[in-house]
Amino acid sequence: MKAMLIDPDRLFPAEPGVRNIARALYEQVSNLPLISPHGHTQAGWFARNQPFPDPATLFVQPDHYVFRMLYSQGVSMDDLEIGQPVIRNPRRVWHLFARHYYLFRGTPTRIWLDYAFQQLFGLEERLSEQSADLYFDTISAKLSTPSFLPRALYEQFHLEVLATTDSPLDSLADHQAIRDSGWKPRGNARILPTFRPDPVVDPEFPGFGERIAKLGEQTSEDALTWKGYLNALAKARARFRALGCTATDHGHPSAQTADLPESEAAALFAKVISGKSAAAEQELFRAQMLTEMARMSVEDGLVMQIHPGSVRNHNRFVSERYGRDMGADIPRAINYVDALRPLLDRFGNEIGLTIILFMLDESTISRELAPLAGHYPCLRLGPPWWFHDSPEGMMRFRELATETAGFYNTVGFNDDTRAFLSIPARHDMARRVDCAFLARLVAEHRLEEDEAHEVAHDLTYGLAKKAYRL
Repeated sequence: MKAMLIDPDRLFPAEPGVRNIARALYEQVSNLPLISPHGHTQAGWFARNQPFPDPATLFVQPDHYVFRMLYSQGVSMDDLEIGQPVIRNPRRVWHLFARHYYLFRGTPTRIWLDYAFQQLFGLEERLSEQSADLYFDTISAKLSTPSFLPRALYEQFHLEVLATTDSPLDSLADHQAIRDSGWKPRGNARILPTFRPDPVVDPEFPGFGERIAKLGEQTSEDALTWKGYLNALAKARARFRALGCTATDHGHPSAQTADLPESEAAALFAKVISGKSAAAEQELFRAQMLTEMARMSVEDGLVMQIHPGSVRNHNRFVSERYGRDMGADIPRAINYVDALRPLLDRFGNEIGLTIILFMLDESTISRELAPLAGHYPCLRLGPPWWFHDSPEGMMRFRELATETAGFYNTVGFNDDTRAFLSIPARHDMARRVDCAFLARLVAEHRLEEDEAHEVAHDLTYGLAKKAYRL
């Protein structure tokens, strides 16, 4: 058995000459600060700065990449204590995870986990049923030390920006508490909220009408009228901006947009808020709201992220028993060219607007997304996301997007995770894959090496800061 879990040359090209170029590129960017402008960690961790309770709570419970794989092989989510506020028997959950660790062979999850196990906890023996207690005890002991408190880890990871994802109804008390605490991470490091309006723009959310009413109460607007509703959303955005927010985030089922006359939009809103709208009317309302959000972004400068294409909560049994977002989200085909046209007809030429498009349908990258981003001034391409956040997915993205959109109509990398300790591993993977791609271009005499070094720095650091206005 190897004396380490991760190899120094992992993900680099096998051909020695190209590998040497990739190494040199990677050495330049490997220690740059992490920019994490799109993620799902909890601001409360850093506001309260309490120890993480145990390895199972840290590695298994929050990570749907982990428990969806286990569930696919018949491991009960009840036995994993998924959805429970507190894991009652974390060692038993950890043993169950360790017993099935072989399931992650060849997956990016395995790379992320092994990176954290070795780099953070000094573990070098592969996780298995036999090593489960060694892992559990080693990790637990370190989690009880000051150097593994959330704020200490934030600084250890060299995070410069970490954005959370927050409902418009969130009080943002944890973000305010971070500011009030006097904690000053090194440099210009900061934790920012992101405005995720889905609960108050998607009529399929449970209790949609009640959520709209609460939005009105919070903003002192009559949010049950179309004008009051839009005013309430604008005020909520302003509250987020006051705490450093630079971006919005929209997870719609499709990329459909619309630009209805005001009277038709108001009538549609009244139908939707009544709870009597049909599915097609709900889709039209979401489409209109993407255009309204773009209009607000032109006005207030917030970057707009759109990531469509996931059939969420596909497994009805899991959704009903354990709640939303429990690993049963499935990609489907998406149309961007026709769907985005109403929005782009109105705002596509606004140079002050930035809309970042994410994809789950890889067939759209070279056919639709790269040509769109390679033309419209407002459009940028987000990195491979979710099911394609992998070495192969990242490499395919560079191959499919670069020929039309170049590097500078993309936005670098973001980790999009709830699993805090996987953030450095995810960024490390992206840096290695990008350096491998650039090394190939240099070896094929398609790019000079000095240019490759500049591009590597931009993909790692500069593009994300610029795109997200950080």
